[in-house]
Amino acid sequence: MMSYWIIFGGIMLVSMIVQWRFKSKFKKYSETPLSSGMTGRDIAEKMLHDHGIYDVEIISAQGRLSDHYNPANRTVNLSPEVYSGRSVAAAAVAAHECGHAVQHAKAYSWLQFRSAMVPIVSVASNMVTWVLMIGVIMMAFSGNHYVLAIGVAALAITTLFSFVTLPVEFDASKRALAWLDNKGITHSSVEHAGAKDALWWAAMTYVVAALSSLVTLLYYASMLLGRRE
Repeated sequence: MMSYWIIFGGIMLVSMIVQWRFKSKFKKYSETPLSSGMTGRDIAEKMLHDHGIYDVEIISAQGRLSDHYNPANRTVNLSPEVYSGRSVAAAAVAAHECGHAVQHAKAYSWLQFRSAMVPIVSVASNMVTWVLMIGVIMMAFSGNHYVLAIGVAALAITTLFSFVTLPVEFDASKRALAWLDNKGITHSSVEHAGAKDALWWAAMTYVVAALSSLVTLLYYASMLLGRRE
């Protein structure tokens, strides 16, 4: 168990560092003006139209770093600083979210798989913490391992979802960077490097989250299997 806490503590430390680096990078590139002068909304609209997508609405969503694409109602939701921003960060984030819309339009397999998982993941994520807690207590006092097994199963589902998210995020960034370069929106080496750097650190937050979920899953799984033996 001690090795688990060392690994988990290490991942938590890395997670905090990655989050800090991502926010600092975003702040830096939010202050780097885009030479084209386009806003995040302008970029999102152009990227969608360039891919023949006209049925996706671009919305200004409340909250910092709240940017996301919603395949259910086909909306690209951009935070105010991205929606109205004329920076390298705004361009990168807006193009990335539109990358998800392009994935949707082209029936990208990993996005389809991820979307199909959403209903069950929503249920699993809402129950997992309490079920694991109750399961551990029940197994300790009565030897009943069935509740913990349900919690481990729920955690396995959310962990799988975290890993399925990775190719979706990396592919969206790849599409975004390629389009920004091809259209000359990030035509200078400084702008291209900034957009790539910002998206890379954003992707790393998903990587760390997936690894953290995996380590937690292995911990509870080993607890369950150890008691059952």
